[in-house]
Amino acid sequence: MSGKYIVSREDWSLHRKGELDRQRHREKVKEAIKKNLADVVSEESIIMSDGDKVIRVPIRTLDEYHFRYDQGKQKHAGQGDGKSKVGDVLAQEPQAKGGSGKGAGEEPGVDYYEAEITIDELAEMIFEDLGLPDLKPKKKPELVSNAVEFKDVRKKGISSNIDRKRTIFEAIKRNALKGKPGLAKITPDDLRFKTWDLTQKQESNAVVLAMMDTSGSMGPYEKYIARSFFFWMVRFLRTRYQNVQIVFLAHHVEAKETTEEEFFTKGASGGTRCSSVYRLALEIIEKRFNPQDYNIYAFHFSDGDNLAADNETCLRLVKELLKVCNLVGYGEIEGPYYYTSTLRSTYKRINDPKFIVVTIKDKTGVYPALKKFFTPAGDRLPVNIQ
Repeated sequence: MSGKYIVSREDWSLHRKGELDRQRHREKVKEAIKKNLADVVSEESIIMSDGDKVIRVPIRTLDEYHFRYDQGKQKHAGQGDGKSKVGDVLAQEPQAKGGSGKGAGEEPGVDYYEAEITIDELAEMIFEDLGLPDLKPKKKPELVSNAVEFKDVRKKGISSNIDRKRTIFEAIKRNALKGKPGLAKITPDDLRFKTWDLTQKQESNAVVLAMMDTSGSMGPYEKYIARSFFFWMVRFLRTRYQNVQIVFLAHHVEAKETTEEEFFTKGASGGTRCSSVYRLALEIIEKRFNPQDYNIYAFHFSDGDNLAADNETCLRLVKELLKVCNLVGYGEIEGPYYYTSTLRSTYKRINDPKFIVVTIKDKTGVYPALKKFFTPAGDRLPVNIQ
């Protein structure tokens, strides 16, 4: 009697190949995004999003596998005369017409890949090395925030907190003790659940004054750059510090405290008197935020086109702010009609390590400005962001 025997072997690694490929792809995407953070940070689709959506980020350094065709459609012979050596050029393909000179070219452009990523994932990359500089303990009792930490594993718990790795380990151990190595089935006794506790975390009191020029000289480009910076600054502060307070101040000739929504959506017209916002900031600090109780940070963005007679007043008021603030930052945006005699030239006379000036010439300067303002003094970038 004859019979057929089938020998099979289950290779479980094959079942995970798709997942491994996806994970590897995600890592490559994150790597490429990190290399392009200066471009990605100021993408309009991100700044104008509601903060909760998945966004599409263009990446120009991530290449997908594809066939490359001969665009010139030339015939090629891959052979020499028998006397060639390694490195010798046998022939050169003639350049395709177009692509240089005048008129429309015929050569293909550079493709780029659009990757999907959540705002939170992108924020984690941007904020990786950022922090409030020179944060000091104050007399006022520090604010206490509650944080959730998984500290233990137990046999009872809710299904969403099941610890899969420990559960499988318990099942394998139980089978091994019975002389049946391997994972046959999982019983209720094998289940393990992660348990969490509320831990209290102390944070020093801090307040950040966000000051933005909304005058007529601040065109759509300048406002967009300033709002891009403050968009990420606000998200950074609320991600890393639960109890930090943010005060929004907008100004033209006059300054006023606004809501967050008004700060990011409303503009103004008319002239510019930057001293008005510094004076208002000092008044708010005096009434609401005692420097002995709070770490105070002030950041001002403008195109630098200030009323000439007001520059000396600004200089004096910034020096007053430096007496009560941990850090004062000034960002100047160079628009298409940039003048050499700006507020920045006046501030060159300030020699204080707590006063930081950045110059932003295009959208790629937003990320370096964040790094400049929110890193320790010893690790900061050069004074001017180009």
